[in-house]
Amino acid sequence: MKDHLATFKPFVASNEKQKEFSIRALILGILLSLVFAIGNAYLGLKVGMTISASIPAAVLSMAILKTFFRKVGILENNIVQTVASVGEGLAGGVIFTIPALFLLGATPSIPHIFTLALLGGILGVLFMIPMRRYIIVQEHGILPFPEGTACAEILKAGEKSAPDASLAIWGIVIGGVYKLLNSALYLWNETVSFTIKKYQNTLISMDCTPALLGVGYIIGPRISAVLFTGSALGWWVLIPLISKFGAGAPPVFPSTVPIESMTATDIWSNYIRYIGAGAVAVGGLITLFRIAPVIWKTIIESFREFFHLLQSKTKDIERTDKDISLSYLLLGSIAIILALWLIPGFHLNIVTIVLLVILGFFFVAVTSITVGLVGSSSSPVSGMTITTLLITCIVFLALGWTDRVHLIAAITMGAVANVAIAMAGTTSQDLKTGFLLGATPRSQQIAEIIGLILPAAAIGFTLYLLNDAYGFGSTKLPAPQATLMALIAKGVIQQELPVVLVLIGIVFGLMIHFMRVPVLPFAIGLYLPLSLNSAIMVGGLVNLVTEHFTQDNRSIQRGVLISSGLVAGDACMGVLVALLTVMKIVPASKPGWLNDWFSIGFFLLLSLWIGFTSYRRKKAV
Repeated sequence: MKDHLATFKPFVASNEKQKEFSIRALILGILLSLVFAIGNAYLGLKVGMTISASIPAAVLSMAILKTFFRKVGILENNIVQTVASVGEGLAGGVIFTIPALFLLGATPSIPHIFTLALLGGILGVLFMIPMRRYIIVQEHGILPFPEGTACAEILKAGEKSAPDASLAIWGIVIGGVYKLLNSALYLWNETVSFTIKKYQNTLISMDCTPALLGVGYIIGPRISAVLFTGSALGWWVLIPLISKFGAGAPPVFPSTVPIESMTATDIWSNYIRYIGAGAVAVGGLITLFRIAPVIWKTIIESFREFFHLLQSKTKDIERTDKDISLSYLLLGSIAIILALWLIPGFHLNIVTIVLLVILGFFFVAVTSITVGLVGSSSSPVSGMTITTLLITCIVFLALGWTDRVHLIAAITMGAVANVAIAMAGTTSQDLKTGFLLGATPRSQQIAEIIGLILPAAAIGFTLYLLNDAYGFGSTKLPAPQATLMALIAKGVIQQELPVVLVLIGIVFGLMIHFMRVPVLPFAIGLYLPLSLNSAIMVGGLVNLVTEHFTQDNRSIQRGVLISSGLVAGDACMGVLVALLTVMKIVPASKPGWLNDWFSIGFFLLLSLWIGFTSYRRKKAV
């Protein structure tokens, strides 16, 4: 570790002065942050995961700023991607929990959503500050921080040559147009499905959307395959077994209708989701146990750093080592905690506030380490939030707090904790990029706090729109994590959890772990509709074929840019279509003009376009 630090030199030296925190960088970053917040909100509610915004934001920043301004420094571009990534982190924190309040009939107002998102986001940034020197600096060369390191390399390369931002822009345009044609004009069907009657009416289905194709390409063939395997087990093994052996039986809890009268989707909704919930919980706990020694060391080092800050003088600290001052950190954290406690509509008492501080700080440390090890996309943020919610609900149950108000308080506390956890992961990656480039940590931290305001204001309107148009928990918008949070909170506090189904999921999770397969992607696949994961699998296959036919790493990077554009274009157009649906301008659903084979054909053409465009070699200039 010491050898890595001794030989390390940032791209911009600590004694070099370069424009960094500028108005133009802040404005562009906020606009990109808004796009990625809305896009990831839609994507996360649909498929249960978000995509990293740092790399596409860095590429777009370099292209846009170089087009309109003569002289733009690398640290300015870094501020843009830092602010832009805030939208992704905020969306991930909000959509995994707050829709649970909608599902429980305690719909929060838009100002309440804004307040929860903003305060939780700022808390995540502040909690991360005492850990920065240990996780980012001292562990340099040990924790790889894949997205943060890749983003730094792209920004460095952009200093020498113009970035190919046109790929991301083409992706946005094509993704948006594709979504408009099949979801607003209904030229073809978005979802295609076939029923195999001889196999217990088993369903084969696929959501032919650019966003899912892009997600599959970005996460790669291995994780895509694990997701698909989870779905295949649920839809092609467990559902047919339940359908066959449940025929003629009376209704089985938690359902109130006989199994023989259920469709495959009904069985998934009433039984398979609880099995998936047990597997997700196991995945989260296994991850925590695996990195427990590092977590403990991080917390100890964080307290040491905290006391070091009390004694150190700011004027003696180098530019590249300056954080937000300790006084602002303490005052900000205390003010946020008091505000959450005192605002009446949140129903948070002293117990939930204490749990929030302890569990929030602990899991901020956990997520900062996990994103350093495996990256943001693979970080089990939802698993940490489930653990936080479970602990809170068990404490409430032990205290005899089983009223509805305590159920809402548990979800609300979980929402703040989840936003803080998600933002801490995003902040960690951004600060790693800044560390490699020679940025000022304080500038990045302030930029992130400012960048939270607009996405936090927009996210509430987005949730209301999507819920009114599609409905949380529906097959069109499953909101998997939020549905799971609602099931767990209600099940534990009101003791309505189908324990046997959850235990089956736990056994599946342990079996998958012993087979050395990532548990969380498998569990999420089991929990999600088959149609989503089959489309993601196609994207993973496109990535696999592209990688097989070329040894040029730039080909994969071009594919990631295209895919990020497809996701952003599809998702943002999806929110716009939701607005048109709520305004009764377009119908919520309608059969397509062309049959399902055209839907599959257009989807495959789009897949081929990604592959060929990624593989196409650029001529040397």
